[in-house]
Amino acid sequence: MNTPLCTLAQPAAASQEIKKSRFVCQAAPVGNPAAALAFLEDVADSQATHNCWAYRIGQSYRFSDDGEPAGTAGKPILQAIDGQGCDQVMLVVTRWYGGIKLGAGGLMRAYGGVAAECLRMAARVTLVHKIEVALELPFASLAILKARLADFDADCVHEQFGVAGATLRLALPDARVDALGQLLADLTRGRSKLERRD
Repeated sequence: MNTPLCTLAQPAAASQEIKKSRFVCQAAPVGNPAAALAFLEDVADSQATHNCWAYRIGQSYRFSDDGEPAGTAGKPILQAIDGQGCDQVMLVVTRWYGGIKLGAGGLMRAYGGVAAECLRMAARVTLVHKIEVALELPFASLAILKARLADFDADCVHEQFGVAGATLRLALPDARVDALGQLLADLTRGRSKLERRD
C-alpha cells in the first residue's frame, strides 16, 4: 500500500552553510501554481546570488535553477519534495555565494540537502483523496444528514432543491463512502442510495 502524501501544516524554513555559501530554504503549502509563484515573489531575495525553486501540486510541477548550472538546483529540490512524500508544496532555496565553487555534484547535494532537511523538520498534514458521490433524499431526512456530514469528513459540493426533496453532491474519503451509504439507507428506509461520480 502506498504511503499517503503530505503537505505542510504551515510555512517552514531551514538553513545550512556549505563552504562559505549560505543556503536558506523556505517552504509553504500551496494549492495551485499561481500561489506557488506568489510565494516565490514574496520570499526571493534580490540581493542573493540565486533563488532556485521547485513546486509539486499533484501531477503539475515546475522548477528553476535561476542561473546555477542546469540540473544542479531546481531538480534536486523537486527530488527532495518527492523523496519526502510531499505534495502541494513550494520550496525556494536562496543562495549567497561565499567565494568557493562547489562543482555540479556539490551544488546538487547542497540544494537537495537543505530542501530535504527543511521538509523533514516541517510540521505536516496528511492529504486525503476525496471522491464525489451524488444522492437524492426527501426534505425530512436532509437536516439530519447534513448535521452528520462532519462525522464522515464529507463536504457538500453542490445542492439542488426540487419538489420532493434535495439532490446533493458530496466529496468524502473513499473509506467513508460505505458508512455514509448505510446512514442514508437508514434515514430513508432504503429509498435513497449513494451514486459514485468517479
